Amino acid sequence: MSKPSPISTKSSNSKRDAVPLLDLHRQYQTIRDKVLAAVERVCASQHFVLGKEVELLEDELAAFTGAAAAVGCASGTDALWLALVAAGVKSGDAVITTTFSFFASASAITRTGARPILVDVDPHTLNIDVAQVEAIFRQKRCYKIRAILPVHLFGQCADMDSLQQIAEEFHIPIIEDTAQAIGASWKERPAGSLGVAAAFSFYPTKNLSAYGDAGLVTTVDPEMAEHMRRLRNHGSPRRYLHEEMGWNSRLDAIQAAILRVKLPYIQKWNEQRRERAKHYDTLLAQAGLMPKGEPPIKPLQTSPQAHHVFHQYVIRAERRDDLRNVLTDRKIGTEIYYPIPLHLQPCFAYLGYLEGDLPVSEEAAREVLALPMFPELREDEQKWVVESIAEFYS
Repeated sequence: MSKPSPISTKSSNSKRDAVPLLDLHRQYQTIRDKVLAAVERVCASQHFVLGKEVELLEDELAAFTGAAAAVGCASGTDALWLALVAAGVKSGDAVITTTFSFFASASAITRTGARPILVDVDPHTLNIDVAQVEAIFRQKRCYKIRAILPVHLFGQCADMDSLQQIAEEFHIPIIEDTAQAIGASWKERPAGSLGVAAAFSFYPTKNLSAYGDAGLVTTVDPEMAEHMRRLRNHGSPRRYLHEEMGWNSRLDAIQAAILRVKLPYIQKWNEQRRERAKHYDTLLAQAGLMPKGEPPIKPLQTSPQAHHVFHQYVIRAERRDDLRNVLTDRKIGTEIYYPIPLHLQPCFAYLGYLEGDLPVSEEAAREVLALPMFPELREDEQKWVVESIAEFYS
């Protein structure tokens, strides 16, 4: 690690505008009329839950991802649960996933009655460490592993080639957590079509975002899709007939209509995110923040097989918390994804993990920092972000 340098106390930002982590107002201004027309269309129809808008969105997203079918639901968390249950995961089973993810990746597993088996991550991408996944199968533990649930973190697909080899050898399905990766791909195969099923979130902060909670599952198996449609509607194939214990996870028509307005823009918006990520790389290098050896700033790496859509632009930073305080003082938005790995969350203490068990994730939790990232982010704003970081380390 490089020698710590004093924190700047300059107030050169006094006349500068704030740089938000995410600004949805800018996007809304470009599509406002279309969004309002879509909402009015639903209000005029008086059909607010499921229905035509949801069916059309499902068809459009199945086509977009290359999946056989799609099933809209109430949230990305519910999407994970639907996919797991439809894949046959039940009480007494186990599912392998990463410890470095949002809570829902593991909580959806526990909701089925299964046990999450948490593994560490690759230090360069922070995606699931495939070698550890394979090691679990080779160890022949007593767990009945029913599925592998990789997370395509920050908009970059996990190493799907290696994961698919493991899945094929041990006859285990892959369920993608694609909450952050709409439009991403692995070797030109879209996220959402790389496993037996994939769970998407359209939470307002996502690349493709609703104006509230919304989710969707894609699948390569039409029969699995029909099962999930029953599960999202109280396990009911028709009114007042309940064949199994499902859940109320129906997608609102207004959210579907808004998502249908936004979907034609997603490839453009994702490409703009990629351009901003590239510009950050250039600015950080020009500022001398990434010298050989032990640089104070380390952007995460992009796998050559991956088409990264940069839901977040994340760096690993020395003295991360001090740096974040300075950026906050300058009204530059940042976020820490994720400050506590899942294996150290209090509610998962029963799994038996201890601090030090998954060290790459624990170190990442002390270093990661997400910088402002959205399609409408301006170059002058990015320059001010990097100038502020460079001044901190000067």
